[in-house]
Formats: sequence, C-alpha cells, structure tokens
Amino acid sequence: MPLALLALAIGAFGIGTTEFVIMGLLPEVAATYGVSIPTAGFLITGYALGVVLGAPLMTVLGTRVPRKRMLMLLMGLFIAGNVLSALAPAFGVMLAGRFVASLAHGAFFGIGSVVAAGLVAPEKKAGAIAMMFTGLTVANVVGVPLGTLVGQHLGWRASFLIVASLGVLGLLGIARLVPDLPRPDGVRIRHELAAFRNVQVLLAMGMTVLGFGGVFAAITYINPMMTRVAGFADTSVTWLLVLFGLGMVAGNLIGGRFADRALMPMLCLSLGALATVLAVFTFTAHSKIGAAVTIVLIGALGFATVPPLQKRVLDQAAGAPTLASAVNIGAFNLGNALAAWLGGLVLAAGLGWTAPNWVGAALAASALLLALASGALERRTAARGGRIVAAGASAQHAEPSAVAAHR
Repeated sequence: MPLALLALAIGAFGIGTTEFVIMGLLPEVAATYGVSIPTAGFLITGYALGVVLGAPLMTVLGTRVPRKRMLMLLMGLFIAGNVLSALAPAFGVMLAGRFVASLAHGAFFGIGSVVAAGLVAPEKKAGAIAMMFTGLTVANVVGVPLGTLVGQHLGWRASFLIVASLGVLGLLGIARLVPDLPRPDGVRIRHELAAFRNVQVLLAMGMTVLGFGGVFAAITYINPMMTRVAGFADTSVTWLLVLFGLGMVAGNLIGGRFADRALMPMLCLSLGALATVLAVFTFTAHSKIGAAVTIVLIGALGFATVPPLQKRVLDQAAGAPTLASAVNIGAFNLGNALAAWLGGLVLAAGLGWTAPNWVGAALAASALLLALASGALERRTAARGGRIVAAGASAQHAEPSAVAAHR
C-alpha cells in the first residue's frame, strides 16, 4: 500500500477523534458554559447535521479544484473549526466551531476514498479505502479514550487543541506524501449529479443508512444497557467502547480485504451476520461476558460493511464518483441519527433497555434485503446485456449467409 494512505489515515484519525470525543466531555462542557447536558448534546447533533450538509456542499464547491489541494483545504477547515471550539468564549461560538469542523468530514472521506482507490491497482481498491478508514476506527480505540482522559484532567479545551494539532499533522502529511491527482478532464457537476440517477448508487446508499444505522441503534444506548441490564459499573463503559473500537478496526480491515475478492457476497454475509448478532444481543446483554463479546462482534460486522459499501458507490458512479462518495459518508451519519431516534422511541414506549437491539436488527435486515435486490438487479442487467450481444453476433453471422444464398 502506498505511503500516501498513511497521511489520509492520520487525517481520518483526527476527524474520528473530534466526532466522538465530545460524548465523554459533555458534563465538563456543560459546566463551563452553564447549560444543561441535553443542551450540550446539540454539539453532537450539530456536528452530525454539518456532516450531512457539508458532504455535498464542500464537494460541489471543490468541483474544479485538484483533489490533493481540496484535501488540504478541508484539513485547514477542520483545524480552524477545532481551534475555534477550543477557544470559544460562549456556547454558541463552540457550536459554530463544531459545525465548521464537521463541514470537512464528509467531503474528506468522500474525496479521500477516490484518491485512495486511485493510488492502487483495481483489485486493491477496497483494501486502500479500508486503510484510510483505519484512522477512523483507531480513533475509537486510542483517540477518543485519550482525548476524554486529557479533557477530564487538563480541561476539555486541551482535548480540542490536541485534535487541531492532529489536523496539522494530517495536512502536512497530505502535502508531502499524496501525489498531485487532478480531476479527470471533462467532469463537471452535472456529471457528478448524474450518478444519482443510477439505481445501484441509490441502493448502496440505502444499505449505508440502514446497515450502519443498525449498529448505532444499539451503541447509542450502550451506557444504560450495560449498567442497568448487564450490571457493569459506570466506569466500565469506556472500556466496553474500546472493545467496540477494536472490533471496528478488525472488521474494517477484513471487509477491505475480502471486498476486493467478492464484494457483494462479502456485503451480504456481513449484513446478515450483523442482523443476527444484534438480535442475539437482546439476550447476551444480560451477561457481562456475553455482552462484551457481542459488542466486539457488532463493531467488527458493522465496519466490515464500510469498505465494500464505499467501493460499491465508487464502482457504480464510475467516471464521476466524488460527489456520490461524499454523500455516502453523509449517509452513515444519517443512519446514526435515524437509529438513535428510533431507539429512543422504543425506549420511550417502555419496551425495555434492550429494545433498541431489535430496532438495529430490523435495520440491518432491511439493508440485507436491499443488498439482495441490488445483486439480483445486477445479474438481470448483465443477462440482458449478454442476450443483446449474442443477438448482435447472430445477426452479423446470418447476414453473410443470406448474401451467399442470394448469390
């Protein structure tokens, strides 16, 4: 794998850290600004909204900018947003800083996926994408726990300054290691938008929303589920999330490796197993060991779908993949928000702390149905194309015979 992927992974590590570290620092941030913890939670919601809006917006604005330069500009925006968050004198200013930082998220992963895939041979594209996303998964194992620890001992502002320094490191790495990859000639925004007319692109994005939404239906409410059902202490939740992160790292690498060999079978297998494990979590959540093992599996199976889904979008939007790739990153966050809302509904209905697991299983199963439909459509299209080619060949063969008979 090219060394340039390391620079992309460092940028992904910083983005992943800033996205999730705020979850462990909400009480400290709320106390600083004198707001309630639910109000401080808008820092999470605002970031997710920024990802969904920023992915297409920043990609469209960068349509005529070479990809390396655009990645550097996005890292600059990320750095500025985190510095603003760290120095914010008021809650509204910090909210603005979080929003600014989030605008870089979707476009960075979207453009970065295209760049990563372009650095390697066609049979290694999913592996290259997975290598970049390793930065995001490792952030959940290393960056988020360390950022939370630093924030609790040195103040939450120090955490965001450290994240900004990670952005600087990523920016320097991109400038030094990523080769100049200009956009293909003749590609305009209308070509990028045309990708959304492809049913396969839309199906892949639907799989993204539902499949990863299944993961976050359970993980969003992991704290009360583990403390009130499994019997873990409050302090143990951080380490359970580290286990979840380790599963994400393993699943991401495995998904990238096997998606290059058999993308759709890998995707269907991962989604089917994910739906099963989420349903089983309803029962294993009552056991400490069973819960810990299941959390690792959810992380692994959930992130095993990321490289194949991202590559699926790139393949189906071939020729103008950048906008579709970025929007697919926003789809992950849309799935997170949808799952958290649905999980909250079943909890509010009094169905128990494990009820979000059934929501997650249903979402993952729905993603599997979309994957099966996508595969069936692809086979039908290929068969139709084969028949047309065969008919054309037969016509060409028959024409000389008819001429000979006439003579």
